[in-house]
Amino acid sequence: MKTITVQELQQNPDLPLVDVREEHEYAEGRVPGAISLPMSTLGERIGELPEGPFRVVCALGGRSARVVEALEARGYDATNVEGGTMAWAEAGFPLER
Repeated sequence: MKTITVQELQQNPDLPLVDVREEHEYAEGRVPGAISLPMSTLGERIGELPEGPFRVVCALGGRSARVVEALEARGYDATNVEGGTMAWAEAGFPLER
């Protein structure tokens, strides 16, 4: 499974970022530009995933790692963001609300 750090994400923001946290978590603060596709709804919303490579983030990195593993098995070019949104905030990067 491919992974990147929040520092690598911040330095290269060009690829789409999918946030798999639930809607209430997403509303509390997210990495700027993140697309909300909660893990609980991903099965029915799989067609909404970006074409080409993209990154996946959650709160701490666990849910996104499981999503990336499942998507890679289906042929998607997905990369997990280590530490998730919490690591992003702890690194001092801004959150969008």
